[in-house]
Amino acid sequence: MPLRTARATERSKGPARHVFQEPSGPVDLIREAVQGALAEHRGDVDAATAALVKRAIPDAMRLLDETRKGARYDVIAHPWIPDILKKQTARGVDQIWEARPKWTRHELPPGRHEVTALDINGAYLSALKTHLPLGQLEHSTGLAHDRRRSGVHLITPPEWEHEAVLPNPIGQRDEPGPLWVTEPTLRLLLRLSGPKHQLCAPPHIHESYTSGATENLLEKFRITLKDARDTAIEQGDTVTLEYAKAMYSKFVSAMGESNYNRELYRPDWMHLIRSQAFANLWLKALKAHDEGLAVVRAMGTDELHVIGDWRRVFAEGRGVTEVKVKVKVTYTVGIDAAEHAGEGE
Repeated sequence: MPLRTARATERSKGPARHVFQEPSGPVDLIREAVQGALAEHRGDVDAATAALVKRAIPDAMRLLDETRKGARYDVIAHPWIPDILKKQTARGVDQIWEARPKWTRHELPPGRHEVTALDINGAYLSALKTHLPLGQLEHSTGLAHDRRRSGVHLITPPEWEHEAVLPNPIGQRDEPGPLWVTEPTLRLLLRLSGPKHQLCAPPHIHESYTSGATENLLEKFRITLKDARDTAIEQGDTVTLEYAKAMYSKFVSAMGESNYNRELYRPDWMHLIRSQAFANLWLKALKAHDEGLAVVRAMGTDELHVIGDWRRVFAEGRGVTEVKVKVKVTYTVGIDAAEHAGEGE
């Protein structure tokens, strides 16, 4: 079925959408929007950027519709949602644990060390490539994991015995016992418990809410935004860059219980994409560790602090497959060292 309702489609035909008339493809939606905003604001870059960021959510939905034309899979935009995915109070949260990293190494190797704070580019953009449930979530209990489906799972997580050198893959959690996690978190735990890594025991799955899924549901949407981002960086086009960033970040944040996007109500997707970003950061920490770097800190979606020659492990740059150094380039830690010395540009 169509991703957007008839009412939403009718709204998109209003005057505010004149820059989107007769596009020849998804990329043109972004290009023509930027050109229209610059013309409307007489070349004022700041004003044009502010206007584009303000309308990023409806524009992202229009872009999504364009990239979904002829797609193999239909999706349900407003499915029935189980209570665990609903906020308990108006300003509260639901029951899903996203496994957000917030970890700092307690003990460093002996001596003084230069630590580099790395920034993971386009974390939420990359996380759009994740296994998303297509339809309404269905309940199951006591079953093994089905890789053809995706959703949320009540699990008892395994013990993690590597806290000294790597963060717990379920994040920093104070309370023991079962918790509801997303598909990316479950798949990460299953991967780490497998024969290649053997870092923990398999998680115990108690019950699940899942649907048939695909990893490529948002792939054309992601690639369109990635290409726009890459071109904007190459051409020094800050307007398009900020517009593209706003579209994918606001798209993710507003697909849950939001007053800013009534066209798509998929809190399950929101949690899965966010958790995929966290899992991606965790895997970069594992790669750094396996390649001989000392991981010092992993935070949120995009912050990784390491000791060692990180350029032999990660490509440096602004692309989504690359990393860059944060504004505070390096700091020194260890015996007789200032906590944050040698800050760079």
